[in-house]
Amino acid sequence: MKKGNLRFVIIPKCAHPWAEEVHKGALAQASLLSEQLGIAVVVDYQAPSVAGVQEQSSVLDRAAASQPDGIAIDPVEAVDKMPSIQKIRHRGVPIILFDSPSPAPGMTSVGNDFAQQGTIAAERLVVLINGGGKVAVMRGFPSAPNHKERYEAQVAVLKRHTGISIVDGGSDNDDIETAERQAAAVLGANPDLRGYLCCDAAGPIGIAAAVRKAGKAGIVTVVGMDSIRPILEAVKEGILESSAATIPTMQGSMSILMLWQASLGVQIPQRIDTGIDLITPGNVDSFLAAARVLD
Repeated sequence: MKKGNLRFVIIPKCAHPWAEEVHKGALAQASLLSEQLGIAVVVDYQAPSVAGVQEQSSVLDRAAASQPDGIAIDPVEAVDKMPSIQKIRHRGVPIILFDSPSPAPGMTSVGNDFAQQGTIAAERLVVLINGGGKVAVMRGFPSAPNHKERYEAQVAVLKRHTGISIVDGGSDNDDIETAERQAAAVLGANPDLRGYLCCDAAGPIGIAAAVRKAGKAGIVTVVGMDSIRPILEAVKEGILESSAATIPTMQGSMSILMLWQASLGVQIPQRIDTGIDLITPGNVDSFLAAARVLD
């Protein structure tokens, strides 16, 4: 077994409440490992201030230069378009992906089936609006592999229903304020909008704020994405009808566990599926109670 303390770097797309939940899961796993191994397992959380390829690549390069024992990154772009990731792999530093599909054998990803997640949300919305009317779909950070898979899956579901017309719901670029501004514009331009979908955790928070301000709660049906506290509260309030959710604390926990294994030279799986939750009015109280425990 490897001797000495370990330091693992976590790099999300940007500073974001969802990424903070990943951080919580990573810290919990590191604490367990520290106790069992009798060494210090440190989580070095480094979040770019905004989502962008250049911003994230700069953080990644600095992290790699600090010689960590492993890095987990939630990439804003396809891995083959981020040369920094490939350089780090060639240098022998363990690096895995979280909240992103694995691009090729030999690179581990921790996360859920993003196309399935998008499909669950879209199919639920279709039933709620009886298969007819205008539906807006908000993109996240358009080049992010997980956001792209969710968006394409949602559009594919909507296109199977001839009574539904798809409206451009904007792109939030993983930013809550941007999501609110864009949703407000979409609601203003489409007074007959029936439904709204999104592709990341910023989208439903911003959309919910815009729907609330426009007095459209219960008129525009919103099925969100993810399960951080503001999203849970919006479901409880009835602004969001439901949300198809990743489990970010598990992603953080499994990322640290996989990096520890990789630091020992152990072969690790290409994919760790952390599952999907569906948050509804019927179960939201239990998710809110769990969120209070984590806080």
